[in-house]
Amino acid sequence: MKIIVDADACPKSVLRVSMKIGHQYGIQVWTVASFHHNIQSDHPIVVGDDPQEADITVSNKTEGGDIVITQDWGLAAVVLGKGARCLSPIGREFRSEKIEFLLEEREIKSRLRRSGERTKGPRKRTLADDRRFEACLVKILLESSDAMRTDG
Repeated sequence: MKIIVDADACPKSVLRVSMKIGHQYGIQVWTVASFHHNIQSDHPIVVGDDPQEADITVSNKTEGGDIVITQDWGLAAVVLGKGARCLSPIGREFRSEKIEFLLEEREIKSRLRRSGERTKGPRKRTLADDRRFEACLVKILLESSDAMRTDG
């Protein structure tokens, strides 16, 4: 098991929490980011600046049982299909049964923007987001370690 962070647009506080929790649980934290970013982690992967290069690399490196951190709903759908767990930087776990709805919502908003309408962007990050993220990551790790104990 490893934690893989889609680090191009990831808040620094999420990277800090991921590293802290990863080290507490003895799990390597991998980061994938373009060469424009200077990200420190256990296993940094630097990619070019093509629009989907980081997402493709995250997808290729993800295995069942991994935990992926991303705010990209499309990438979340791909890694869920590989048997990984996935959460957003605001501490919301992506679920297979709801990802199709999120992708449909993304497509509707994209069509609106292409037609000239404006959609709301993300709200300003808060300390509560950091706490929710940390709690969600710990919950996933505890559930994963419980599952490994009962399977083994």
